Order: sequence, then structure tokens, then C-alpha cells
Amino acid sequence: MVGGWLNNFRLDMNFKKYYPKRDLWSHKGQFGYVLIIAGSEQYSGSPIFNGIAALRSGADLITIIGPKRAMDIAASFLPDVITYPLDSELKLKHIPKILDLAKNFDSLIIGCGLNRNKESYRAIREIIKNINLPMVIDAEAIRAIAEQKEVLKNKKVIITPHTEEFRILTGEKLKPEVEDRKEKIKRWANKLEATILIKGHIDVISDGKKVALNKTGSFFMTKGGFGDTLSGICGTFLAQGIKPFEAAQIAAFINGRAGELACKKYGEGVLASDIFEFIPSVINQ
Repeated sequence: MVGGWLNNFRLDMNFKKYYPKRDLWSHKGQFGYVLIIAGSEQYSGSPIFNGIAALRSGADLITIIGPKRAMDIAASFLPDVITYPLDSELKLKHIPKILDLAKNFDSLIIGCGLNRNKESYRAIREIIKNINLPMVIDAEAIRAIAEQKEVLKNKKVIITPHTEEFRILTGEKLKPEVEDRKEKIKRWANKLEATILIKGHIDVISDGKKVALNKTGSFFMTKGGFGDTLSGICGTFLAQGIKPFEAAQIAAFINGRAGELACKKYGEGVLASDIFEFIPSVINQ
């Protein structure tokens, strides 16, 4: 069964469901607080992509937790970004404070740009296991849970792998053919009791029962960071109470369509950060 939005027209017809007219007395907090655990001394851009994409897609507030260098860079990028600096990398000793901070948030994004080592992976798994927020699991967090998939039990989760991360998570290789992807992603989403959004020329999304395809995007979106912006948008909709399967679909559409507009303007020279300019344009359309 193929469900969800298979073309732009049908999604546009439902867009107001996700962006209803705001009440005059709307206040901060009604539209989501997103907690982000991301970044490293080397990958300082990932938490910025997560955070700004979340804000541009409607979240009221984001806080990023990560290594000090990455947090210093994020804080200087825009004053809208709230940061909580750690040491040089995510460690087990940081878990109690992170769990305490998480009590004030509506969703979690974890994994983008984090260090690839045993202690960080153990910390990631403990955080996922002990936080009951709806969450987006990406990048290094996918590699971490591959070793202990049981941490996903009873969680509301969107997992956003590219093809290699999917192989690491499941042990299965994906072919370019959409039918192959639909079958494998649906089967693994059912097995993990999670929503899986596999990124590609056509995004394939499944909650284990239904499968949806997203066809927005551009072949210029090979630059690093476009996956991070997708995770940020997913986090916004989870924070607003949207179910993971729906949140993954609408986020894939917005990220892809905003990417199309950025690529139309910049072509080969497009940067993932250019998408920040166009996310509001897609929403306002």
C-alpha cells in the first residue's frame, strides 16, 4: 500500500492543517520547544542546520547541547540559538544534566555531527532509553542504536538514514529502485516500531503499515547539511504533537521544496544554509 502525499498538489491541499491561522493571543511555547544534541569539534555546522531549520519551520525555541567549540560557533551564528556547551565531546557524565534539561522540551533531535566513539555511542543510547520525548534519530545516533535496537522500544521515533546508515542499522543494502526501498523500509519500520525516512532522489517513508513517497528535491542537494535541515524540520512537527509518520512526510516535502528553490537560485553553488531563506517561502505558499 502506498499512502501519504505522492505529489505536491495533494500536500498543498492539506497544508493548512499544519499551519493553521494563529490566535491573536498565541504565546511562546505553543508551537514547540526542540532540544538538539549535536555537533563536534570537527562538525560544527550540523547543530546550526538542525536548529535554524527547526526555527524557520515554526518551532518557538531551540536549545542545542554539544561540544564547546561547536556551541560557540552556533551561538555566534544567530542570537536566536540557545546553546549548552559540554566538553570536547558527549560523555556519560553529561547524561544526568541532559535528562534534567529534557523535561522542559517537546521533542528531541539527536545524532548529527556527534563524535564516533564507544563512549559517545553509549551516552546516545542511554539518552534515547531514558527520554520519553518524540525524537528524530539521525547520523551517529543511527550507528549507536544499530548495536542495541531495543532502546527504541515504546518510543515515538523518526529515523532518517541515508543508504549507508540504513545498511549499518539493518544489515541490508538498498537498491536504487523504489519498489525495493518500499519493501525493505516498510519491513524494518514494522520491526523497529518506528517511522523510517530514507533520503534519496525519491524519499521513501514508512511507519511499518503505510508507505509514502516524497518527490520534492533536487540533484544539486548533495552538499553536506541538507539531511541536517530535514531532521530539524522533523523535530518541529514532533514538538507540535504531529505523529511521526505525518511529521516525516511534511518535513520531507518542505525540505525538498525549499531545496528546489535554493537550487534554482544558486545551481551548482548552492549551500545547505541557503535553504534557511526558502523554508518560510514554502510555508507561506
